[in-house]
Amino acid sequence: MAGAIDNELRKFHASLNVTDLNRSIEFYRALLGADPAKVRSDYAKFDLAEPPLVLSLIPGHPAGGGNLNHVGLRVRNAEELVEIQRRLEAAGLKTQREDGVECCYARQTKFWITDPDRALWEIYVFHEDIDDRGHAQAPGVEPRAEPLRVSTAVGRPLAWEHRLRDPIPERVPHDDNTLHEIRLDGSINAALDAANRSSLFAESLRALRPGAPVYVHGLAGDCRSRGTPLLPGPAAAVQHVPATSDVVEELQRAGFGHIYIEQLSETAYFVVDGVPMRELRIVAKKPGHRPKVASHHAVYLGPMAEVT
Repeated sequence: MAGAIDNELRKFHASLNVTDLNRSIEFYRALLGADPAKVRSDYAKFDLAEPPLVLSLIPGHPAGGGNLNHVGLRVRNAEELVEIQRRLEAAGLKTQREDGVECCYARQTKFWITDPDRALWEIYVFHEDIDDRGHAQAPGVEPRAEPLRVSTAVGRPLAWEHRLRDPIPERVPHDDNTLHEIRLDGSINAALDAANRSSLFAESLRALRPGAPVYVHGLAGDCRSRGTPLLPGPAAAVQHVPATSDVVEELQRAGFGHIYIEQLSETAYFVVDGVPMRELRIVAKKPGHRPKVASHHAVYLGPMAEVT
């Protein structure tokens, strides 16, 4: 029952993308008159009793939707969470549930929902603090803007990674046939036309070693989107949503083989102009051949079976 929920035990939650984490911590420390409850190199959280607020700060450049990452409510227990989710679904609204996920240095159970103006809301139960940031994130594209990353440590595979907000290079900065893997995280959602996206795939093929994989992750539509979709929260950085079939065909034209769709989310994260948009993960490999093995002839000299 809705009346069983104690409003005094809930806290409003807001998550902001900030360009300078330390400056933002100092600003909100002065504004709120309190120290942050949690500070990491890539995250900070203020947790206040008065006003009842959980404010998260996440390094990243504000995108088309401004610096608002998402808003939400932290509730006391699973019963409250289920009650709110049932109320929303009874009103005909879709939610996306996540149980026991690791996110923001905490373990949580939550669901996501967007309001009529596409603001992203997170309703969650806090279980416990953890040492790792975790890999869960708001639906859509990961919000942090980071430079190109290259793994060159001794004994580790050589890899190159590109993300949505990274500049699109004319050339992958590696020699031919040298990389063990390439990760394109959100790259298909940059403001690229098909020719530029195909060029990025072709460059990836050139730099990969024979048999090495490219991992493609992003939002894809059941059909190609028209224009730039206006998405909420972290997904506001998305400039283009190709059709899943477009991505597969462009990988094929670039020369990749063994193309495998690892994930195509059953539930659409967004629907824009009638086009369902889903999370897509594809693995494709650069064709390669096993080293030639010299053939040898063997002569069997016995013992022979005796026939009587």
